[in-house]
Amino acid sequence: MSAVPAAFQATAVNLRAGSSGFVRSRVRTLGDRSVVEIDARGATDERSGALAPADGRSMAAAARLARTQRLPLLMRLASSGADLNEGVDALHGWATAATELARCSGVVPVVVVAAGPNVSGPALLLGLADFVVMTADAYAFVVGPRMVEHFTGMPVDRADLGGAETHAVRSGVASFVASTDAEADETAAELLSYLPDSNAVDPPGRACTDPVDRPVPEAFDVLPAESGGSYDVRDVLAAVADDGVLLEPHPFWGANLVTALASFGGRPVGIVANQPQSLAGTLDITGSRKGARFVAFCDAFNLPLVTFVDTSGFYPGKDLEWRGMIRYGAQMAFAYARATVPRVNVTLRKSYGGAYIVMDSKTMGNDLALAWPTAEIAVMGAKGAVGILHRSATDAERAVLETAYEQRLLNPYIAAERGAIDSVIEPADTRREVCAALEMLVSKRERLPRRRHDNSPL
Repeated sequence: MSAVPAAFQATAVNLRAGSSGFVRSRVRTLGDRSVVEIDARGATDERSGALAPADGRSMAAAARLARTQRLPLLMRLASSGADLNEGVDALHGWATAATELARCSGVVPVVVVAAGPNVSGPALLLGLADFVVMTADAYAFVVGPRMVEHFTGMPVDRADLGGAETHAVRSGVASFVASTDAEADETAAELLSYLPDSNAVDPPGRACTDPVDRPVPEAFDVLPAESGGSYDVRDVLAAVADDGVLLEPHPFWGANLVTALASFGGRPVGIVANQPQSLAGTLDITGSRKGARFVAFCDAFNLPLVTFVDTSGFYPGKDLEWRGMIRYGAQMAFAYARATVPRVNVTLRKSYGGAYIVMDSKTMGNDLALAWPTAEIAVMGAKGAVGILHRSATDAERAVLETAYEQRLLNPYIAAERGAIDSVIEPADTRREVCAALEMLVSKRERLPRRRHDNSPL
């Protein structure tokens, strides 16, 4: 095992120190905060680190303590699965741990560092975490390469089936990938610095010397001259956030939507933004799932949401429709509609159709909707609209009609007249306006109607 970084070196209170098995847990300080830490790294390969019943009970006890004491839960996990020598009791052990992790969901932040093999049942524990940091040499899968080849006839190695790169790009299991154990611990520490101890308190304030009224003309300079041109929205986000600092989970999964933690005036927030560099910023299944889960997380832990919009709609395709684009697209709408935290929306450029709705539009319940003068808010772009409304027009006639449509409807002032936009702002004032909005909304308190639980369109 790698040495624990200096940030974690502090007086610790050990939990179940005399229990059998390899899992050890403790309450220790991280900076000036207490966390419950579970060290469940028993595996160096698939033939070691099997979870015995006592290991499952130790993980469950630590998770239960984190929930009852309202402390963040940090788990370092490497397990080859349930111990075959223990029979069904071993299955009960990790199931008990899974139950307690599920009960932590939405109550305390749960971060897992996958620091080795995670095979079979224990691999599912990664799916119960809020964020997963995988080391470069770690891998995780429910069914291993040998069984995959047996059932499918297709050989596959461990890295391709469930390596860190696979989970960072294809499955979305890995929120972050770290080169070393020490880097993984540093990432976990940075992540927790944005988060509250529990859902009962606000996120901790962050030191900030960056003026809240700092002009950000560079945010607008990023946009290309052509309305259909590509750019990296992270340049806009870095321009307006405190000190240009963003912590971006899932940077390679669902790359058409950026989710990030940042701060404005020292106040931690969650950012959601369309990424024109990928799929032209349109929403697909993966992007919708990524955005919905992040919005739900931020709402659970009192992180205000700032949404930056530049999208021409949902990505078209038969395959996407067959795979459930309707349900997954609805997840975005569902997550925003039930969010009660402060919500600020900034439309940078395009905002069309159904994607306009689900990207936290005014009718979804945002608290303040801002727009740059470059914003185009409509059912669709001029070319598509004219193609539907004037199918028999000549090319010359269509060009005139498209120009007229753009002048009449594709600007933010029409939306402002109808109440869909609260204010059209100069791009250079974006940081100041967002900081002012978050300050105004600091005392926002909203409660949803009482019910046992909702039924999210999973």
